[in-house]
Amino acid sequence: MIRSVGNLLRTLACHNDYMLLNSVRSIGTSVSLFRDVVDRKEMLKALPAIDEGTAGEKSAAVDTLSHGQNIFPTCDSENRLFGGIPFKNLPIINIRVSHNNTIFSFTDAKGVPSLIRSCGIEGFKNTRKGTNIAAQTTAITFGKKTLERGVKTVRVRVRGLGPGRLASIKGLQMAGVDIVSITDSTRVSWTPLRPRKQRKL
Repeated sequence: MIRSVGNLLRTLACHNDYMLLNSVRSIGTSVSLFRDVVDRKEMLKALPAIDEGTAGEKSAAVDTLSHGQNIFPTCDSENRLFGGIPFKNLPIINIRVSHNNTIFSFTDAKGVPSLIRSCGIEGFKNTRKGTNIAAQTTAITFGKKTLERGVKTVRVRVRGLGPGRLASIKGLQMAGVDIVSITDSTRVSWTPLRPRKQRKL
C-alpha cells in the first residue's frame, strides 16, 4: 500500500511538472507572437505613405507651383512669346509612357519628328525599361540632345500611364530644358471593354 501511494505521489508530481512546463511553453509562444504583431505594426508605421496616382509618381499641389502667376491658358496664349518664339511655333517633346517602356520624340510645331529615343535604346533591358529611373536617365540624355540642336524652350506632351510620367519631366528639367507647358493627351475610352466574368472557385 505504501509503495502504491508513493508511486501515486510521484505520478502526480510528474503530471504537475508536465502541466507547468506546457503552460510555460504556451505563455512563451504567446509572448513571441505578441512581439511579432507589435514589430509588424511598427514596421507598417515606418513605411512611407502611399501617394495617389500612378506608381512612382508623387502628387504636388498646383497652387504652390504657380507663385501668383496666371498659369492657365487664355485666348492670347498662342501668340505669347517664350524666348522670342510664339507659343504656337515652339517645338514639342512627346513622351509616350507605358508600364513596359518610355518613348521620347522631338517634333517641330507642325508635328514632324526629328529625334526619337527610348529606355530600350538607352540600354535598359526587360522589366527595367518600365521603371522611373530608366525614364529619368533617358530624359536627361534626350534633353542634352535637344540642347545640342539649339533648342532650349519646348512644350511637353505626355501620353499614357506608367511610372515614368513625372520622372521623365524631371529628367528634362535636370538636363536644362525650359518647359513652357505640359499637356496630358492620354486617351480615355468612353466605351470600355466588358470586364472579365468572375472566377468561380
